[in-house]
Amino acid sequence: MLHILNRMRASLTCAGVALLLSACAQPWQNYQAGADASTITARLGPPREIYDLPNGGKRLMWPTQPLGEFTTAADIDASGKIVNVRQVLDENEFYKAQIGTWTRQDVLVNFGRPVETSYFPLMKREVWTYRYMEANIWYLMYNFYFDEQGILRMTQKTPDPLHDPDRRNLF
Repeated sequence: MLHILNRMRASLTCAGVALLLSACAQPWQNYQAGADASTITARLGPPREIYDLPNGGKRLMWPTQPLGEFTTAADIDASGKIVNVRQVLDENEFYKAQIGTWTRQDVLVNFGRPVETSYFPLMKREVWTYRYMEANIWYLMYNFYFDEQGILRMTQKTPDPLHDPDRRNLF
């Protein structure tokens, strides 16, 4: 009898550990390419942003902005199957932006709506800003500067004032 109880206890412990580990999974993890898009919408709900992709597919997005640092993006092919799912507010994703080539639309489709937009009249630049976390350590803002034609001319990283203890009382 003791042997059976020990086995049950071990099974319950393993199940508990598995449950805890699954709770740590990020929203953009644990999706298989080729699965139906309904698997992700069942888990994350309806996307807050949807963009058309050149191949006839769609990019579905679940942002946590304005206060969060993550946006889950799922690329869905024309037949409704998952191509990939990833977190797009990430330095490696931002570095894909091509200065002089990308437009506002390219930035919008790749990263979703910005947390804020600004205009600097002396520079004649519109700036779109995204809150993100670099290396899972630093809270930063990533800025995209567009010229009057909407072409990306510069990018910049700055500290996120929301997480700066010296500036917190200024807002």
